[in-house]
Amino acid sequence: MTAFTFAETLACWQRRAGRSDLPWQQYHTPYERWLSEVMLQQTQVETVIPYFERFLAAFPSVEALAAASEAQVMKLWAGLGYYSRGRNLHRAAQMVVKEMQGRFPTTADELIKLPGIGPSTAAAVAAFTSGEAKEPMIDGNVKRVLARIDGIPGRVGEKAFETALAAAARRKLPGSECIAAYTQGLMDLGSLVCRRKSPNCAACPVRNFCKAFALGCPEDYPRPKTTAAK
Repeated sequence: MTAFTFAETLACWQRRAGRSDLPWQQYHTPYERWLSEVMLQQTQVETVIPYFERFLAAFPSVEALAAASEAQVMKLWAGLGYYSRGRNLHRAAQMVVKEMQGRFPTTADELIKLPGIGPSTAAAVAAFTSGEAKEPMIDGNVKRVLARIDGIPGRVGEKAFETALAAAARRKLPGSECIAAYTQGLMDLGSLVCRRKSPNCAACPVRNFCKAFALGCPEDYPRPKTTAAK
C-alpha cells in the first residue's frame, strides 16, 4: 500500500461522508478561506461558525477589512480568544491591499509572508484555493491521525515526535487532484472519527493503514503534552 493510496482513500471518504456544509466550504476564494483558517487556529468549529458569518457580513472583502479600524475588527473578534489573531488579521488585510494590489495570494510561499500565517495555515489555504500540494497542513487533529496511522511514538511537542510527524505528513501528500479533499479529510477524520478518547475505529475508512489500530491501542498515540508543575 502506498502513501498515495492512503491519501486517495481518505479523500474519497471525505467527498462521500465528510463535512461539506460548513459556511466557509462554499468558497474557493482565498480571502474567505484565509479568514476561516485563522479563526480555526486552536478553536472549535462550532465556536467559529457565528464569528465567521458576522465577520464576512461586516467585511465582505479584503478591501473592506483593510479599511476598517482596528477597534471595529477587535469588537467583532471579542470572545473568540487569542486576540493577536484578530490584530494580525487586520494587518494582513492591509498588507494585501497596500503591497499586493488587493490580490490575495494562493500559494503557501506567498501566504506565509502575511502576519499571523504559519506553515500549516498557509498550506491549508493553498490547498483549498489553488490545489497546491507543496506542504502539509498539520493541526492537532492531523497530528493525532498520522501518529496513529504510522505508530509514531512520543509526545506532542517533543522534537523527535514533531520531526517524525512532519516527515510522515510530507510523505503522504497526494497530488493536486485530491489535495483539498485530503486536507479536509484529515481534519474531518480527527474531529468525527479518530477522536482523542474513544476513537470510532469501526467507522474509520483508513483503519487498514493504521498501525495503532493493528496494535489495539489507538489511544496510546500520541501521548499528550507534558504540563509544567505549578
